[in-house]
Amino acid sequence: MGKKRVIRKSGEGEVSAIRQASSSRKRLTQGVVHIFATYNNTLISLTDARGNLFSQYSSGRAGFSGSKKGTPYAATKAAEFIADRARDMGVTDLSIRIKGLGSGRESALRVFGQKGFAIGSIRDITPIPHGIPRLKKPRRV
Repeated sequence: MGKKRVIRKSGEGEVSAIRQASSSRKRLTQGVVHIFATYNNTLISLTDARGNLFSQYSSGRAGFSGSKKGTPYAATKAAEFIADRARDMGVTDLSIRIKGLGSGRESALRVFGQKGFAIGSIRDITPIPHGIPRLKKPRRV
């Protein structure tokens, strides 16, 4: 039921009204989905445009363990959970950011298209090294 709060109004005598505190459910229309796919796991987060986290899920939390966490099927199950959670929050437009080289990249991305979200952009933010220092010369024996 939630917490109850007593509100006192001043004026003609004191009138007290018991009101149920409003639920703290956030409503979003646009969201950002971050997919972090490693070889061992897939992490999926739902944020707003400013980066405030609303929900996150992983293949391990979906019930997979060991080497099964890195599979595309496990990533699909994690993405379905986040898609349902986003639908409950009222999200219609998504922007997707993918990071990592794991096998769950494409399968997690495919879920959001199948669930009927309007996908505005898909960005690959995998870090790519550039301008690395020169390697040591090989050792001569």
